[in-house]
Amino acid sequence: MKRVLVAMSGGVDSSVAACLLKEGGYEVIGATMRIWKETDGTDHPYGCCGVAHVEDARRVAQQLGIPFYVLNLEEAFEREVIAYFCEEYERGRTPNPCIHCNERIKFGSLLERARALGAHYLATGHYARVGLDPASGRFLLKRGIDSKKDQSYVLFSLSQEQLRHCLFPLGIFRKGEVRGIASSLGLRVHDKPESQEICFIHDRSYHSFLEERLKTATEPGPIVDKNGTVLGRHRGIPFYTIGQRRGLRLARGVPLYVVALDPKRNVVVVGEKHEVFRDTFVVRRVNWIPEEEAPSSCRAWVKIRYNHPGAEAMLFRQGDGTLKVQFKEPQKAITPGQAAVFYDGETVLGGGWIEEVL
Repeated sequence: MKRVLVAMSGGVDSSVAACLLKEGGYEVIGATMRIWKETDGTDHPYGCCGVAHVEDARRVAQQLGIPFYVLNLEEAFEREVIAYFCEEYERGRTPNPCIHCNERIKFGSLLERARALGAHYLATGHYARVGLDPASGRFLLKRGIDSKKDQSYVLFSLSQEQLRHCLFPLGIFRKGEVRGIASSLGLRVHDKPESQEICFIHDRSYHSFLEERLKTATEPGPIVDKNGTVLGRHRGIPFYTIGQRRGLRLARGVPLYVVALDPKRNVVVVGEKHEVFRDTFVVRRVNWIPEEEAPSSCRAWVKIRYNHPGAEAMLFRQGDGTLKVQFKEPQKAITPGQAAVFYDGETVLGGGWIEEVL
């Protein structure tokens, strides 16, 4: 019997994942990551990993009759996720902390803990699938069958070694089915609402968090158009992102959007809606899944953020290891710091981080 550690957040997805694996004959261990500092309060600001969520996970584990641990990953989370989040905003880029957390924490530090506990696999409640290509012997990442819940985008950076030890039991289910399973089992979390926020942001805006955490003070500066004409003042580069319209406080007769950020000059550049659309960009730190490296050129369906529907593009491998991506049709708000993920139908070809928009 193979042992699997299930990352349990206290939500319905990870709870059902643990149940399905136990029913499937695995020896299941439940674990919640502790990524916060101990406090004297009854809870802490990290939304999806608060005390109440830990207790939900513990009760589900008790109901399933499986061992349960709370594992301290505070230092790793601070180093690999929070520091990265703040540094990217300082650089005028828009980070995706969930992808970093999956790569560095869940399938990094937590997987190491799982192996130390004798577990061969780490399982989560992600809606995605992993399969083995018999021809190449490489592990493949595929979309979850529920297109509305598919989370393969946030898993693109996992290595072959990480994919080898991943289990995603929910990839073959739809969300409604998962809630139905939880209800039929009498799990108390069957109707628990989903967490939508970044887990370490305790209010609706990340601005206050950045103000507390940034190493250097945020400096106001000019908002200019593409000709350099000053139109107003911004409150600090980290508080803006490409495509942003709200909060500019500019009365110009036509809607204006952020089209570029220049942290070296401390300038926010704005333009009309059509200026937000681009078709070509460069991706760095490419992770190619079906093969050791990307082909010299290929066609793919490309998503430039989690909620982007994707669009057809050509990929061109560059001599420095980056990829140039050229969309067939211009796309709105291609944003440095975000991930670009490449698909061939249901299969994730790979992805990388948007470095520069051309």
